Amino acid sequence: MNFKLTNKLVLSSLDFKKCRAIRLYATKQIENKRKTSKKAEDDEIEIPVNPLKKHYSSNYQVNGEIYDRKPFKMICEEGKIYNWCLCGQSKNQPFCDGTHNNIFLKVKIKPIKFTVKKTKEYWLCNCKQTLNRPFCDGTHKTLLEKKNEKH
Repeated sequence: MNFKLTNKLVLSSLDFKKCRAIRLYATKQIENKRKTSKKAEDDEIEIPVNPLKKHYSSNYQVNGEIYDRKPFKMICEEGKIYNWCLCGQSKNQPFCDGTHNNIFLKVKIKPIKFTVKKTKEYWLCNCKQTLNRPFCDGTHKTLLEKKNEKH
């Protein structure tokens, strides 16, 4: 193969095929890595448990009103006791601000007291339908928009 060198880069058809094969191989490797990393992330997800669940009867109430269909990400500190709003009326979501005490609202649902074992980020439920109060368990993905049905 004799090529005349000019200011332009000259590649043979074999070089083009090699470049294309390398690019396709690299793209496949990246796609495979993404697929496997997503699976690995899903396997590692652990839903925390409220250690105070056994001590407070408020954990066994009916579900509250849906505030939002997306969970709230928050850093919770170890040993601190939090009050998670279950009624859905609080202006300080996802935490209780005492709105359930307003006699005109006639709310019979009380906040859920909880603590965490480690200081880190937690996903707190805003749909108030979780089975693992106050932590999100993905229930919001299966809910219908109940607020629109009432009107």
